[in-house]
Amino acid sequence: MQIKGDKWTPILFITPSIVAVGIFIYGFIGWTGFISFTKWNDVIPDYTRVGFENYRKLFANMRFQIDLHNTLVFTVIFVTSCLVIGLLLAILIDQRIKGEGIFRNLFLLPMAFSFVVSGVIWHWLFNPGSIQLGNIGVNQLFEKVGLNFLICGWYTDPNIGIKAVAIAAIWQFSGYTMALYLAGLRGIPLELREAASIDGADQFQIFYYILLPFLRPITFGAIIILGHISLKIFDLVMAMTGSGPAFSCDVPA
Repeated sequence: MQIKGDKWTPILFITPSIVAVGIFIYGFIGWTGFISFTKWNDVIPDYTRVGFENYRKLFANMRFQIDLHNTLVFTVIFVTSCLVIGLLLAILIDQRIKGEGIFRNLFLLPMAFSFVVSGVIWHWLFNPGSIQLGNIGVNQLFEKVGLNFLICGWYTDPNIGIKAVAIAAIWQFSGYTMALYLAGLRGIPLELREAASIDGADQFQIFYYILLPFLRPITFGAIIILGHISLKIFDLVMAMTGSGPAFSCDVPA
């Protein structure tokens, strides 16, 4: 006879976490939402209801519009590039190459850095110099290898600034996406690939018709996670470029 466990024990263990999350996360989100509909704009509370007036002023603010545009551009570049690069790296490592563990850890290493540390590193790599563009960092490398057409003011050019920030974030999180995809690839039965190969399918067909459908849930989860990260890059921007010229790198805090 099977003895049933105490069904209340798991509930008692998880209840404190649920209560804490409910109060300190969703509770304060709700409180912030309530305050946003009032006239409270100073230290002294003022609960006079103003409806959507605060939101009207916010979205009419030119700097906030620039911030939203920058966030959208960053998110599209960051999420798309992380997915593509992460998938390619996962496929490469899934081939059981020699030194797989070294490469896997090497690609994951940037995740150990905070956004502030990454911002400082890439600030120096992209630093265009005070007089000439091609004297330090990647610009110097491009000059030495004859790729002068790539030399630019990475975060001093308003048209490039937010893209340079995206490059730093892609470097930091492509390895994380690789780990997600690699776990998914290792979870696909090898028999499916072998059966498809015996039936005459080439590598592209195996990837497109067998592997890719299995990876769709992972892709969806990665998009959610990376999209969430793209909304929290304020410290990376501040450490790397500040607001940039004409707020070209500015994002909502």
